[in-house]
Amino acid sequence: MASRWMTSTGFFFRKSRLARAMKLHVAKDADALYRRLDESNIVESEEVSPGVVLDYNAANEAVGVEMLRLSKRSRRLNLSALQFETT
Repeated sequence: MASRWMTSTGFFFRKSRLARAMKLHVAKDADALYRRLDESNIVESEEVSPGVVLDYNAANEAVGVEMLRLSKRSRRLNLSALQFETT
């Protein structure tokens, strides 16, 4: 099991113990969410749906997902509380 510590919002895993950590960034001021799957260089981006942009690396693998206009997608969305689930 990865080394971890508890915060008021839940468990956070130390990066040093994880080989490839997925990153999630929520920008309240931009009303956007960005999920980065790895650290490879982005060579192309494509809007695949209105307000949804995929970033691709040189191997044409999707390595990032950006969702714009979050508040318009769900009126009850709470950007201060994110829940993660692993099944």
